[in-house]
Amino acid sequence: MACLLEAPLRISVLSEVTATSRHYVDRLFDPDPQKVLQGVIDMKNAVIGNNKQKANLIVLGAVPRLLYLLQQSSSSLQLRTECAVVLGSLAMGTENNIKSLVDCHVIPTLLQGLLCPDLTFIEACLRCLRTVFISPVTPVQLLYTDPTVIPHLMSLLSSSQRTQEYVTQIFSHCCKTLEHQTVLFNHGAIQSISPMLISPSYKVRMQALKCFSVLAYENAQVSVSLVNVVVDGEQLPQVFVRMMQRDQPIEMQLTAAKCLTYMCRAGAIRTDEGCIVLKTLPCLVRMCSKEHLLEERVAGAETLAYLMEPDVELQRIASTTDHLLAMLADYFKYPSSVSAIADIKRLDHDLKHAHELRQAAFKLYASLGSNDEDIRKKITETENMMDRIVSGLSESSIKVRLSAVRCLHSLSRSVQQLRTSFHDHAVWKPLMKLLQNAPDEVLVMASSTLCNLLLEFSPSKEPILESGVIELLCSLTQSDSPALRVNGIWALMNMAFQADQKVKVEIIRCLGTEQLFRLLSDPDSNVLMKTLGLLRNLLSTRPHIDQIMASHGKQIMQAVTLILEAEHSIEVKEQTLCILANIADGNTAKDLIVTNHDMLQKVKYYMGNSSVKLQLAATFCVSNLIWNEDDGAQERQDKLRELGFVDVLHKLTLSSDPNLSDRAKTALQQYLA
Repeated sequence: MACLLEAPLRISVLSEVTATSRHYVDRLFDPDPQKVLQGVIDMKNAVIGNNKQKANLIVLGAVPRLLYLLQQSSSSLQLRTECAVVLGSLAMGTENNIKSLVDCHVIPTLLQGLLCPDLTFIEACLRCLRTVFISPVTPVQLLYTDPTVIPHLMSLLSSSQRTQEYVTQIFSHCCKTLEHQTVLFNHGAIQSISPMLISPSYKVRMQALKCFSVLAYENAQVSVSLVNVVVDGEQLPQVFVRMMQRDQPIEMQLTAAKCLTYMCRAGAIRTDEGCIVLKTLPCLVRMCSKEHLLEERVAGAETLAYLMEPDVELQRIASTTDHLLAMLADYFKYPSSVSAIADIKRLDHDLKHAHELRQAAFKLYASLGSNDEDIRKKITETENMMDRIVSGLSESSIKVRLSAVRCLHSLSRSVQQLRTSFHDHAVWKPLMKLLQNAPDEVLVMASSTLCNLLLEFSPSKEPILESGVIELLCSLTQSDSPALRVNGIWALMNMAFQADQKVKVEIIRCLGTEQLFRLLSDPDSNVLMKTLGLLRNLLSTRPHIDQIMASHGKQIMQAVTLILEAEHSIEVKEQTLCILANIADGNTAKDLIVTNHDMLQKVKYYMGNSSVKLQLAATFCVSNLIWNEDDGAQERQDKLRELGFVDVLHKLTLSSDPNLSDRAKTALQQYLA
């Protein structure tokens, strides 16, 4: 019986709520301005903390009417201010509320409202704009559409502490690109915001600090300017150092550390300066301890990873500071018990976000182990580390998978780890699985790691080969992403090194000669270099050289000719001449060079080149062609003598480069034997 009553009861409650909401909206249309004002004030009180009421009012069309009243010059200043306050309150609701406000053009209307001279009204408009702009659903570009907006917002910074707080918060959230940083920088953001770092208001100081962190991120121009700023007689880096002291709120310590980190990474502060080594790095390590909140530990680890990524000395210092490696191991055990977190809401939040800790830990491990062999060893010896990485590779969170594979890539630079931990835990299996279906960002990192696992001394090379990896790698070489093309061809190059004939034939079959030669004309020089490396590895050992040249000689010689004739770097041409030297080492393959007058002239030309590298490679090619132990050596020697090669070799014996001189002497000895 109760079930029958339930539906009508719900309908009546809903219609009652809607009726109440409609009453608020209807009052906005009253001809008496005083009643309209009272209606807006009542609406303000009704929506505070009531998301359902906010949604109802938006559906019933309150927003366009509030915006209309806010824009009317006939509306009293109090009414216009109250309208801005209600709009700000509606914006505090759900993301759908924000979308509705943006769709009703709340941003241009409120920006226009900032031209009013009344400070209370300006603050109400800014508060609403701040709430709208900090939402992830608001297109930040709306702040930059009208070029007069940024300078006007800058001019409002001196009006009050509230305008300072709201404007800097808007800037922080709307500064997403280099272009945005440049606009703010050019309109004097540094000069306008820096005095706010010593404001009596904590909120103002904090927002100014956040603003500097987003302005300095990966921006050398801003970072260099910040170093020279003086606030109340103190240079800005020192102000930031003061803000990192332990007696400051954690949020402030962390944001000040970010500012110095970004300035350091942008090249404005040296990595060995005291403010980095003695202040920023220890502060960030401190943030990783388990007494801090989850988001603080995540931000601490990620910022520290970014700070020391390119600097081996900082990596060494960090790895021995406050037992950091053991501290990071705790990131995988969180939350360990309910008792540790008394607040149920907090526990629920942390359970949902625990994957962010794992992601941050992997990222920091990757950064720590990117250069130093001893640190890598310590990382792999941390409890269950390899098992954790293997688990991370198959987590549902894409960010965790990416960080885990980044960590694996960092450790895969170690010969010792490839031979031990990587083999013991068969990490190639989850890595191969990850390569089957992943976004490009993960694919790039996973295929980079695979390149290292396919090196000659890696025990994983054989099982990976047997798993049918060649097809997968060949498909990567056809990617639109240059990074994926490089990794695909690089892995094939490593695979072809000292490989069996069967593997080499399979690579050529699977890649196809058309694709191979397409890669030889790739616009990306890294792709070209790795393709030449692959070709060089394929054309090694005589039977292999002869067999491959017998079936593909014409195309390969054509490709070599094109590269030697075109505008390419010395490295590319050196690699190409080395391929030619390998061909010259074949029994039958060398005829493809000897019978090609044009090619011989090219070799001779490069023997006289200004680059010693190219002279060496060309001379090596000649040496292989005239090697007197090979069949038909006499005819080849005579032919090259006729073409003037012997004279060139005599000149090269006088070279100031000992390697080139020795190589030329070795070649000449073939004529004497």
